[in-house]
Amino acid sequence: RRLSWTSSQCPHENRQKPQEAVQKRTFTKWINSHLAKHIPPLEVKDLFDDIKDGVMLLALLEILSGQKLPCEQGKKLKRIHWVANIGTALKFLEGRKSAYRGSPIRLVNINSTDIVDGRPSIVLGLVWTIILYFQIEELTSSLPELQAFSSSNSSLDSSTSSTDTTSPPVKRRPLALQGGARKALLRWVQQTATKCLGLDVKDFGPSWRTGLAFFAVINALRPNLVDMERVWRRPNRENLQEAFLLAETELGIPQLLDPEDVDVDKPDEKSVMTYVAQFLKHHPDRKQSDLGGKPEEAVTREQRKSQRELKMWLDQLEKEAVDAQETQGNLAQQYQVSVFKSLQVQLEMKRKQVEGALQSTQRDGMLTVDQALVKQAWERVSNRLLDWHLRLDRSLPAPLGTVGEWLHEAEGALRQEITVQQAHDITASTVHRALEQHKAIKAQVQPSICMCSVKYLNVDDVDALAVHSCWLIHCE
Repeated sequence: RRLSWTSSQCPHENRQKPQEAVQKRTFTKWINSHLAKHIPPLEVKDLFDDIKDGVMLLALLEILSGQKLPCEQGKKLKRIHWVANIGTALKFLEGRKSAYRGSPIRLVNINSTDIVDGRPSIVLGLVWTIILYFQIEELTSSLPELQAFSSSNSSLDSSTSSTDTTSPPVKRRPLALQGGARKALLRWVQQTATKCLGLDVKDFGPSWRTGLAFFAVINALRPNLVDMERVWRRPNRENLQEAFLLAETELGIPQLLDPEDVDVDKPDEKSVMTYVAQFLKHHPDRKQSDLGGKPEEAVTREQRKSQRELKMWLDQLEKEAVDAQETQGNLAQQYQVSVFKSLQVQLEMKRKQVEGALQSTQRDGMLTVDQALVKQAWERVSNRLLDWHLRLDRSLPAPLGTVGEWLHEAEGALRQEITVQQAHDITASTVHRALEQHKAIKAQVQPSICMCSVKYLNVDDVDALAVHSCWLIHCE
């Protein structure tokens, strides 16, 4: 009997293993698409092992929520620290509420020790809960065409979690939608993409095997990208491969699925849902609805989430700047080692995003709390890098140190905005004073620049040449 029971169970376990393998690949890619935003970028290579210490899990939750979470870090973390980190993550998740039901998330049969032990089913269940909460429910609950549907209760099809939610600071009535996020996502696919083409999509499994449903979604969002007649009778693998590549290159949607994982009798529904939900970000009606709303709700959940992520990024950049300044090194290293240079470039690359995030969406022209926090973080890290740059310049040997200080003064003058007054003579006077200030600074700097050229261009000393190279970089 014992042998008979074991052999009868093996086929069932073997059938589950391919499903777990697909979920592991899909969920890992989904996690990495978000951890790429971390500073420095993080990458999960083996989901069951890399999640054990809780460090990457907490980093993921910080990116998704825009909130800072306490985390035990270090190369010599022990199991007790791992359990503490996982406990922090689970407690954070349980403290959030569902947009669909309004009740807290229930992490059924998920505990810290199972995650630390790397139990596949538990780890996958936890990640699925996070995907449901932060992606699928977050995006489906804001679709305008779904707001009309309501019922008394909703439930998510999840073996390990009940439901998920959206941004915590905003109090709003939960969206009661029969069937929860799964049915909302399926209804969106049917209403916007497949019904008009005569495709019968009734699940997130076999209905997607041919690849036509993926093309239908892409076609609904970008009609000129897909020739539906051409793809109608092609092999499944060919369709799937082209659809995933097209979505990535044209819509920026990561290829979370592999064609061979979908071209099977029963594709994994959770993996397909994870991938399909990404298309919601490109839904035109959703984008238009995000721009409307009441004055106090003018900044949408997605915008608030983006602003929190931006603030967290700026805070991390400032922390790296503080840590880097404490690192000792010679002058050439401090100037050229590109911790400073890299941080400065990274900050500049975010300038347009920050400027966009600080555009007021309220009728009174005031910034929201999240926007104000982003502005403060931007100014704080900008000033820190500016002060660091000034200290580096002052430490240069004469006359480079003096020239560097003068240049900072000139750059500060150039950054000053001139406010146009109603009285034009006042504005003209202000402009004139600014021009005279610039001329005076230029006159002071010019002799020192000539001295620098004479002193440093005709020497064999390697350190002097390195200093001069740093000066040229600064001038650029």
